[in-house]
Amino acid sequence: MKPRTKRLTLVIGGLVGLGLVTALVVNAFRSNMVFFYTPTQVSQGEAPRDRAFRIGGMVEVGSINRGGDGMTVHFVVTDTAKTIPVEYKGILPDLFKEGKGVVAQGRLNGDGRFVADQVLAKHDENYMPPEAAHAIEQAQKQRAMPGNSGI
Repeated sequence: MKPRTKRLTLVIGGLVGLGLVTALVVNAFRSNMVFFYTPTQVSQGEAPRDRAFRIGGMVEVGSINRGGDGMTVHFVVTDTAKTIPVEYKGILPDLFKEGKGVVAQGRLNGDGRFVADQVLAKHDENYMPPEAAHAIEQAQKQRAMPGNSGI
């Protein structure tokens, strides 16, 4: 083999290897990425049915219902325009309360109920994730538009 051919083989092999590593890294990021949706977006069908995602908003006042086993909790997340029922089995954060912000990660089941694997509560009364604040603001604007009943 000529030196030029050896160099060309090494360069092509290196590029193929780099491309393979890049493809594997991108695939790992894509499969572990979890997107954020509001109850309005979920009710409009924008959220994936086959993947985990996060839903955020406020816990609707009067919606918390604890199951008989002491671990299952049912509650409703709202962005003031739409609501989504959530089911969670586990220990809730201490800051989880009605009327407060929440972000839940999980999947939609066949009945349209969000089954959460993880529930996060905001850490103080002045903080809300920027995505959640923007989503609630957009939902309120949409609700305030003439002809929208918010249902």
